[in-house]
Amino acid sequence: MRELFEQTQAWAQLLGPNKYLQAAAIIFVFILVGKIADLVISRIIAKLVSRSRNEIDDELVALLHRPVFISFVLLGLTLGTDRLQFPDTPEFLTLGILKTIAIVVWYNFFRGLIRIFLGAFPASTKNKRLHESMLPLINNASKVVAFALAIYFIFLAWNIDVTAWLASAGIVGLALSFAAKDTLSNLFAGVSIVADAPYKIGDFITLDTGERGMVSYIGLRSTRIMTRDDVEITIPNGIIGNAKIINEAGGPSEKHRIRIPVGVAYGSDIDVVDAALASVAKEHHEVCETPEPRVRFRRFGESSLDFELLCWIDRPVDRGRMTHELNCAVYRKFRDEGIEIPFPQRDVHLHTSPGTSN
Repeated sequence: MRELFEQTQAWAQLLGPNKYLQAAAIIFVFILVGKIADLVISRIIAKLVSRSRNEIDDELVALLHRPVFISFVLLGLTLGTDRLQFPDTPEFLTLGILKTIAIVVWYNFFRGLIRIFLGAFPASTKNKRLHESMLPLINNASKVVAFALAIYFIFLAWNIDVTAWLASAGIVGLALSFAAKDTLSNLFAGVSIVADAPYKIGDFITLDTGERGMVSYIGLRSTRIMTRDDVEITIPNGIIGNAKIINEAGGPSEKHRIRIPVGVAYGSDIDVVDAALASVAKEHHEVCETPEPRVRFRRFGESSLDFELLCWIDRPVDRGRMTHELNCAVYRKFRDEGIEIPFPQRDVHLHTSPGTSN
């Protein structure tokens, strides 16, 4: 940068001894160069990238041309200020203001860059390891980092020693970490949940503590699930992060398998029972055709032959209702087919001792 200053001053001296004229010429040249760069980016490069199917490069070019132009203008003003050779205080104030403006301009550019890439993520990525629910976290973290760097460079622009500030921030952060231990535990667990994505909004989950419901909200501090009783349960992420979670909507498909156990009397025709249970599943329009419903003869029970109807439904939320409807349909079908559903029976034999009177 110092070499650029020296070369610019040497070129400006060709215009004569008037330093104001030299400064004005330097500023004018850099404004002209900035305008040329702006036209090249906004016209030529924008036309080239418009031929691609990806919209990211179009938005990037639209975002880039203005900071480039402003940077050339600020550079020209900086070189012009250096050529005027102001006293130390006015020169320090002028250069500090110009540097601050440049930092703010590029800070806004990087904010826009983050918005463009994160906005294009859901439609373009095929990487399932980075879940879409991580986008708000990445967005907020990126903005915080960009803001912190902008503040840091502004301090440097005004020759402010940030060592004491960083030391104070470390002490304050240590104190806050002890005071907000539970909150930080939930926060880190929330980051882990968002990164690992064991479930997403809309999934039906069951915790080892017995809670079951649809995930309605995933935050950094807590997760909320809506039960079938329309009761919302808020669970701190520090607890749910260490719990055993059964995701009923997980796996390669969101379909959910339900089981209908039923017993029939000994002596029943098992082929008729098999056909009756299979027809119950096929006749219900909400039972999935793929995978195909199955009937299994499970065991010889104490009072019955135990069968089980296995079928799949589209959504775990319908499990209770579908179990009810299939149970009713099985009962009607068995009644129509004359298949007996036994109930437990016990034979009690009374023995009388010899010599006992009636």
